[in-house]
Amino acid sequence: MTEAAQAAAARASELCDAALAGDRLALARLLTAVENRTPVAESALRRLYPLAGGAHLVGITGPPGSGKSTLVSALIATARAAGRAVGVIAVDPSSPITGGALLGDRVRMQAYAADSDVFIRSMASRGHAGGLASTSAAAAAVLDAAGFDLILLETVGTGQSEVEVAASADTTVVLEAPEMGDEVQAIKAGLLEVADIVVVNKGDRPGAQRTAAQLRAMLTASARVGQGIVDKPRPKQPQVLVTTALSGDGVPELLAAIDGLRGTATASTAARATRAEAQVWAILADRLRAELSKPGLRAAAAATLAQVAAHELDPFTAADRLLEEIARARN
Repeated sequence: MTEAAQAAAARASELCDAALAGDRLALARLLTAVENRTPVAESALRRLYPLAGGAHLVGITGPPGSGKSTLVSALIATARAAGRAVGVIAVDPSSPITGGALLGDRVRMQAYAADSDVFIRSMASRGHAGGLASTSAAAAAVLDAAGFDLILLETVGTGQSEVEVAASADTTVVLEAPEMGDEVQAIKAGLLEVADIVVVNKGDRPGAQRTAAQLRAMLTASARVGQGIVDKPRPKQPQVLVTTALSGDGVPELLAAIDGLRGTATASTAARATRAEAQVWAILADRLRAELSKPGLRAAAAATLAQVAAHELDPFTAADRLLEEIARARN
């Protein structure tokens, strides 16, 4: 082990010990390391991952303006009233120029800043499609190991690209707002196909109950295949609930519905298997990039990519060639 690797392992051990003992500053530093994909993060996750797996990961997604952050705050209040520890990973859109983010969710949830049983982490998406930061699953594992029973994953809010949240959560909650026409867009985007619970938020607005009724009708209808000759049931039959996050109306019922889904072992096992697959594939992709960035392979990789760019080589052959280069360098 190199001197740098030893230093990273020692720092990771120090932060893990402190975070597991309840030090929230150490936990914040661990999450920063995870977000920045540092060697400290890798060493820490090797230790913490076996300690995770007990939390209920709940994805909160939906189009902009549906009130995701307000509902997350209401869910925190309801869970805390029951004495539960809550972790939140709130992903904000990144600047395409600086890579930074406003991190507005942390601003909106400052009421819980002094509560040691609530930990809110805002993360920049850094251009990652799918509504979540690419390191969200790893960050959730850290919060899980640190003892947070309920972890809420709030997506960016870009609307039609957020189905990835279903691969990162045990339970997926999709929000809609009344009379916005988003229920049709959600169906096109596949959001309702991945939902375990659909929530019509802002239930005090006119049309909220009508929107909920329309969603229930759409979700119970069979999906037609081909020319309508074959009926195929939807993969999920989500509940449709109505909440008013600002007043808290309907939020206890929503949390009860979320908790009810926690006991569905088959669904939970499938969700965790999907999440594990996504995490391992992401690490493999990072490992391959790292291999190709090593001095011995960098020139060959650059030359191969240049040939693809010039249409002198197809990308499939290029991928095969680069895999062979990696194998040759290792032998």
